[in-house]
Amino acid sequence: MLAYTERHGYFGPEATTEDLTDDGLKAFFKKQTVYGSLLPAVITEVSEQSATARLRSGEDITLDWDNISWAKAYKGPNRMGAAPKQAADILTVGDMVRVVPGEEENTWHLTQVPHVQGALVALSPKDGALNALVGGFNFVHNKFNRATQALRQPGSNFKPFIYASALEQGFTPATTINDAPVVLNDNDLEASWRPENYSKKFYGPTRLREALYRSRNLVSIRILRSIGIDTATDYLTGFGFDKTRIPQNLSLSLGSADVTPLELVTGYAGLANQGYKVAPYFINRMENAAGKTLYQAQPATVCPGCEYSEPSTSIPSNIEAIDLTTVQEAATASGEDTDKLQLSGSKISQLPIAAQIMEPQAAYMIYDIMQDVITHGTGRRALSLKRSDIAGKTGTTNDQKDAWFSGFNKDVVATAWVGFDQPSTLGRREFGGSAALPIWIDFMEVALADSPDEAVNKPDGIISRRIDPETGLLAYPGQENAVFEIFPADKVPTEVATGPGQAAGGESQTDDIF
Repeated sequence: MLAYTERHGYFGPEATTEDLTDDGLKAFFKKQTVYGSLLPAVITEVSEQSATARLRSGEDITLDWDNISWAKAYKGPNRMGAAPKQAADILTVGDMVRVVPGEEENTWHLTQVPHVQGALVALSPKDGALNALVGGFNFVHNKFNRATQALRQPGSNFKPFIYASALEQGFTPATTINDAPVVLNDNDLEASWRPENYSKKFYGPTRLREALYRSRNLVSIRILRSIGIDTATDYLTGFGFDKTRIPQNLSLSLGSADVTPLELVTGYAGLANQGYKVAPYFINRMENAAGKTLYQAQPATVCPGCEYSEPSTSIPSNIEAIDLTTVQEAATASGEDTDKLQLSGSKISQLPIAAQIMEPQAAYMIYDIMQDVITHGTGRRALSLKRSDIAGKTGTTNDQKDAWFSGFNKDVVATAWVGFDQPSTLGRREFGGSAALPIWIDFMEVALADSPDEAVNKPDGIISRRIDPETGLLAYPGQENAVFEIFPADKVPTEVATGPGQAAGGESQTDDIF
């Protein structure tokens, strides 16, 4: 938030005081609030390219030019004043400003309380355990919890769910959809809706994979129109989204539903855990003063191939899933009836088993496609994490009113949001990838420190083939620009792309996809 606010210019002093005596400053500081690391300071002297300020502790500090020269005057979200040439262009004796420790030792940096707000939520995709939840810039400054209470449009951050639904309906990552102008008449929308890509350009037939990582709006609309709004709505409710806040028109494909960051990250958990529904929870257990457990959470937990069994007296209650033979041996040793343990799975779980909401093949394909958002698309800044297992999606709403990034690996899923409480533009150069993604990166750098960088398991029935990147058809022999793509075994293209000097083939696989 501080980086964002400094990119857009200096608001000026929060307050001013004329009484710079020791007693006067003490009285003045008693009326000021400390917000986190942002300390109030009063300017007591201004030199050519530095200033002296008094902290509420009584300490005098120096603000050097490197730490104040950023402060061009704020003129609006898209405009700033001229670059300052001297400290007097920024500061005046008696100004009350905010300072934080500088990057170098024993230095101080001029900053300000942001007007913009943000939220971050992270949880375990295995069982929904909350790892982090931040509802705003500072609780003392504003107690509204944006992570759990703010209903905002997710924009393109919502597209992965529409694409995942399409994969369940027979689309593949190589299916081509036309990225071309469209005019739509819908009673729930404007009389004539002419959606566009952000670039204002159209790119023609585009593979589904590329359309998602490049966030092509027209492709998303055509995909939703093909699978049907009712089908998509039913699919979305499986991830926990409130049906009453899902619009029943094609704007849904561009993320016009109202969601909280907590709801969105919970949905993303289903993309991260290979297609299972988990619910967020805050409290793992409660103990009394003697250490006795009074409450133990029993969250629905991802456990493929498991069967659920009520906890028995001989089996520790904190065991999530163990081999069936181990359970039987423990029960036999304690004299318990083993008949109730004769379950069909190879493992049993002492915790409720998370419901499967995606087919394994579709779950694997959407995870794989969303990795390209980071390697080739709008999330490239996350390459700084130097991991091969992360995936995600940016999101930016109309007029840059909301900026999002949601991403994950198999162990952690996190969503970051940036916007104003009263929706207004963040600025024409602010997007999910510039405003929200840096928050996600800073968090995940720590959150994933102990998470091994390893690929997710490929389910049965997924195969890889070389294809023509322009048509999505099988590559012709010797095609130099061919790329590998993954398919369900029963959805591999049968037609081969036309090579140089060859006659055109038969029907295109995209004839029925508008």
